Amino acid sequence: MSTAVVAIVLFAAFLHAAWNAAIKVGENKFFNTVLITSGAGLVCALALPFVTQPDMASWAYILASVVLQIVYFCLLAAAYRVGDMSQAYPLMRGTAPLLVAVGSGSIIGEAVPAMRWLGLGLLVLGIVGLSLRDQAANQAANQAANQAAKKSQGGRFSTHFLALLNACFIAAYTIVDGIGVRKSGAPAAYTMWIFLLTALSLISLILLKDRRVFFNYSKGKYMLGIAGGSCSVASYGLALWAMTLAPVAAIAALRETSILFATAIAAWILHEKITARRLAAILLAVAGAIVIRYT
Repeated sequence: MSTAVVAIVLFAAFLHAAWNAAIKVGENKFFNTVLITSGAGLVCALALPFVTQPDMASWAYILASVVLQIVYFCLLAAAYRVGDMSQAYPLMRGTAPLLVAVGSGSIIGEAVPAMRWLGLGLLVLGIVGLSLRDQAANQAANQAANQAAKKSQGGRFSTHFLALLNACFIAAYTIVDGIGVRKSGAPAAYTMWIFLLTALSLISLILLKDRRVFFNYSKGKYMLGIAGGSCSVASYGLALWAMTLAPVAAIAALRETSILFATAIAAWILHEKITARRLAAILLAVAGAIVIRYT
């Protein structure tokens, strides 16, 4: 895997952490999700006429990916509604690479070398380790806050359950898109159609159920949708482009280093303390990324 591909995937990981943070900080996580997906859809709608269109052989994968991503976005909002991003994000993004590695071997036929399995293992351990940081110290406070959120918002599932379930959908659409983007012959248009159709589906759902509340909530937040949507499109588009040049499992794993950027954003902007346990988890994840880079 070339250094340029690694650098581009790491930039995509940073963008992914940024738009997830934008969802989490808002009052209504699902409305923020719809704003960002709508912004992504608008960007793609404006750009689609000027790019080469995907081959017909890829359209079944586009539609399958849209269905999977609709569920993914709903679970993402639900996980952020009942729990902390520092719990949900690492579990979602950290478990998915392992599932992709297993699935890509049996479905796509991509062999995963032994050393790359070591890199995957280190990366997953580091990312999951981040999700468990300071658990003993904060367990009582987090539990009380999560229970209050569930009661007030009707939540019935734990953060861990929602995050791990979403990891399955992340792995599923990653594998589907890893195949589909290669069949498309047009990575940019393939990505844009997925975002546009996903946005239209989610905005239609909102218009049917909570149109008035959504429009009132959205006032003054349109730039959030455009900025977040642009980051979302660029993040996934760059990752799919990289999948045309390198193994799907390796790209999926490197992309999940977004948790490292999310941690950095939290420390720099939110002034969160970097504990020894968190630092050890970060170093594990970085070591995994280095092993993947050179295998």
